[in-house]
Amino acid sequence: MSDSSSTADVNTRSDGTTSHGFQTEARQLLRLMIHSLYSNREIFLRELISNASDAIDKLRFRALEDPSLVGEDTDYAITVQADKGAGTLSIIDNGIGMRRDEVIDHLGTIARSGTAEFLSRLSGDQKRDAALIGQFGVGFYSAFIVADEVAVYTRAAGSDEGWCWRSKAEDTFTVEPVDGLPRGTRVELKLKTEALEFADDWRLRSIVRRYSDHIAVPVRMPKAAAADNDAGVPSTADAGELETVNTAKALWTRTRSDIADSEYREFYRHVSRDFADPLTWSHNRVEGKLEYTSLLFVPKAAPFDLWNREAPRGLKLYVQRVFIMDEAEQFLPLYLRFVKGVVDSNDLPLNVSREILQQDDRVTTIRNALTKRVLSMLQTLADKPRESSAQPEEVSETERSPAGEGADEYGAFWDAFGNVLKEGVGEDFANREALVKLFRFSTTTNPERHGRVSLDDYIARMVEGQNQIYYLIADTWESARHNPHLEIFRERGIEVLLLHERIDEWMMGNLQEYAGKSFQDVARGDLVLPGESAPTKEAETSDDPLAARIAAALGDRVDAVRPSRRLKDSPACLVLGQFDPGPQMRRIMEATGQSLPPSKPQFEYNPAHPLIQRLDLEQDEAQFEALAQVLFDQATLAGGGSLEDAPAYVARVNSLLQKLLAG
Repeated sequence: MSDSSSTADVNTRSDGTTSHGFQTEARQLLRLMIHSLYSNREIFLRELISNASDAIDKLRFRALEDPSLVGEDTDYAITVQADKGAGTLSIIDNGIGMRRDEVIDHLGTIARSGTAEFLSRLSGDQKRDAALIGQFGVGFYSAFIVADEVAVYTRAAGSDEGWCWRSKAEDTFTVEPVDGLPRGTRVELKLKTEALEFADDWRLRSIVRRYSDHIAVPVRMPKAAAADNDAGVPSTADAGELETVNTAKALWTRTRSDIADSEYREFYRHVSRDFADPLTWSHNRVEGKLEYTSLLFVPKAAPFDLWNREAPRGLKLYVQRVFIMDEAEQFLPLYLRFVKGVVDSNDLPLNVSREILQQDDRVTTIRNALTKRVLSMLQTLADKPRESSAQPEEVSETERSPAGEGADEYGAFWDAFGNVLKEGVGEDFANREALVKLFRFSTTTNPERHGRVSLDDYIARMVEGQNQIYYLIADTWESARHNPHLEIFRERGIEVLLLHERIDEWMMGNLQEYAGKSFQDVARGDLVLPGESAPTKEAETSDDPLAARIAAALGDRVDAVRPSRRLKDSPACLVLGQFDPGPQMRRIMEATGQSLPPSKPQFEYNPAHPLIQRLDLEQDEAQFEALAQVLFDQATLAGGGSLEDAPAYVARVNSLLQKLLAG
């Protein structure tokens, strides 16, 4: 984790100015901003205003415990000022400000912002690359898209010392003391010649209204006077007169009927730093014993850190419209960590802390309600007809999804977030039924890699007498759909779920039943087909002489050998014991440093297969053993497993081929 030590002082002058070298990744990023990301230049203003809004929110929160930090300046606002003649643009806030070490830490080193990941994700497509800005905490550096030089004047609340950070996007930046600065931060941009449009009053106002209308802080600009010349060109009013350009009211506090879909989309971009539209959203106010407002969004695409369960996540928390924390993780379970949004409660104490938040019964109540609301949003999305790509004219005021997104919005969601949603079966017992209803699978009837079959669809297609949901777990989709365990099911027209994701075995270990139907792994020994009763212990024990010979040949590689009821085309397969962990679970446990006791598979053979019939006729015991070992290894490979001794298998096959060719 880099901090101020990442930027060594190059020179210290007598006036206190210090020169520092940028971190290597920062230099790469600055060059990128200057030379590549020009397709959406106006994003820089959204990022700088968002940073200013965050700074004011942080001061409001700190002032709850220490009102002296605010002093007499309680009129929180962001000011945007441009001087077209000088070619400068300034974004000013009276928020928390920064001390010297914070200036160096936040503006000179960016390792903590995920910049390496940002750089690795660049595709060369300017529009797509620009959309990554903000998601990785590099929004400030977007200023260099339009500026030759950036200066940041800042004084921290509670401090008398002011500082100026200055850079021309070269290898170094300077930090110098400045006297007489007001509390807060002023970011001053010396605009490039080709970016002077961003000193135009009308252009700036349109950008603010487009990207920052939802900011709960007034964004002010010098008041424009009416047209006063023959050309009808407006002139700027007195420099001291400012007017609010944005709505300056928290969007979630407004009535739903007064909010356009475009405003919801822009607000989503603000809270998520995502340039794409949300997939769906829900805006809801609860009144009664517990009062709160929530505005929740489901993204279209997975964030880069989705699989990092330790990464910061959660909703923006406000209490009585006072910002409390940026990532309140207590309001949604971990498996819904991709959801973005805001929750504002009138019933939580203003001095709320993370410790209180974790133990408060009101938080638990809100969490339970928000979890159900997200699952309801997703179910509404899943229930939309796939063939319809247009938004219905009548849309719920509470839950909406953007229009014209294609024929299968829920399918796109499942591809992006389905495996995260599966985590919930082991974490959220109370909502398990609603959660599993959202799952989608590949099956033998619908054998697509990204299947779209729900368990309700599966149950509706069950054959007569079927009381179990059959499934097969494999390492890959290809090995799942070609697995020999499926042969009897294909012959009888019984659908089987094909599970091939790494989390699937863990998931099924936490699922016992759905809608009154139990689950059955077709790769385990106690297979019961529709219309059949469970085999007795005596029936499972084979007295077949061939089984005894194969068991002797395979020795301690197998737990048992018996004729198979499930094979129709393949000569043999390996079957897991009822309680034995599968290969996926073993790999997961080993990856976490845990070990499992060894287990042996059961070997089933197909008596009607020509290879097995030939094996039964073999009188040479050495040859019999070699053939049995080859069949065992082939069954391992057919089931998607790996060989412990691949060279030995190759040697046996080569030996058999040589004897065959020799006649």
